[in-house]
Amino acid sequence: MAAEQYDELGAEYAEHTASSPANAYYDRPAILALAGDVAGRRVLDVGCAAGHLSARLVERGAEVTGIDVSPVMVRLARERCARVAGGRAEFHRADLAEPLDFLPDGSFDLVTASLVLHYLEDWVPPLRELRRVLRPGGALVMSVHHPGEDWHWFDRPDYFRTEMVTDEWPLPSGPREVHFYRRPLSSAFSALRRAGFDVDQLVEPMPLPECAQADPYWYTLLMTRPRFLYFRAVNPER
Repeated sequence: MAAEQYDELGAEYAEHTASSPANAYYDRPAILALAGDVAGRRVLDVGCAAGHLSARLVERGAEVTGIDVSPVMVRLARERCARVAGGRAEFHRADLAEPLDFLPDGSFDLVTASLVLHYLEDWVPPLRELRRVLRPGGALVMSVHHPGEDWHWFDRPDYFRTEMVTDEWPLPSGPREVHFYRRPLSSAFSALRRAGFDVDQLVEPMPLPECAQADPYWYTLLMTRPRFLYFRAVNPER
């Protein structure tokens, strides 16, 4: 389902996320802050979309492997990172709902997963795969829709239910429907633990100060209401 959604959105989505306040001044900075120093690190960028985060990681010295379920997004990521990567980025079409058999055990120092897990109903199998490809001591840094905000935004009667919801994105060509799963915080935390991760940090970030000038409405919104939720989880050395 996610592949078809983003194949259709294509370049329009790529352009939107390049500068949208929630992506440029909130999500990517929060992911990069949790990732820390990535110079010389091997990074798997899961759900890499059009490669905006991958490009930032490469610019900071990482060696990046990006995967996405959408062939259109993989092509756009390759085109974007070809300008900055210098051979330090490669991209593959892969479905996170399936085993990542082409990736060896312990082959990455860091996994980033920006706004991707909420497209899956069951997190445990993909999280186990991401732990498998991480070296002991390596970290997963991920963002998902905030459970409390989704429950409120979509006016759902049962906070504790994991369920598919439909959002409408206002893009230049017109509104587009996007489908994903919402779940309670306890379910998200439990999935990480069941997959074998130790949760190191749980973060509700603030937008960058530059957002105030770029989009005052979104700046106020992001300063006063949680939009996304961030985890840093570690593959334990045991």
